[in-house]
Amino acid sequence: MRLLVLALIADKPTYGYELIRHIEEKFGGSYTPSPGVIYPTLTWLEEGGYIRPVEAEGRKNYHITPEGTAFLTANRAALDEILARAATAGPEGRGGRRNIPVPVMRAMENLRTALRLRLRNGGLDPEAEERIAALLDGAARAIGQV
Repeated sequence: MRLLVLALIADKPTYGYELIRHIEEKFGGSYTPSPGVIYPTLTWLEEGGYIRPVEAEGRKNYHITPEGTAFLTANRAALDEILARAATAGPEGRGGRRNIPVPVMRAMENLRTALRLRLRNGGLDPEAEERIAALLDGAARAIGQV
């Protein structure tokens, strides 16, 4: 994620929510990072000296630094691999939300919402953690056999 975010900022200074949209587009809708992924990534990049924020129109636009450019250059092979995966996730490739049947997408979103709500309402005791993990593992095995 760090390399992808840094590469997008290198292409054009931008801000958090715009990064989310760009990544979703790059992956053809098959992956959309949450703010809980993007903002810690931006913090890590900023603390590492790879980007710097510039206030503009009431928001922080991030710009790459010379250190960030050097980091991208040093990690070019890994970045190229990420970009190659993103290229195959577009609407014409495999992946992308457009290729997921509506009932499957609905069920995936229901699961995501149920997990988020359950985890938001406080910590889980060890027994609940094990039950949820077992249910998810069982569902994964069952799906793999379909």
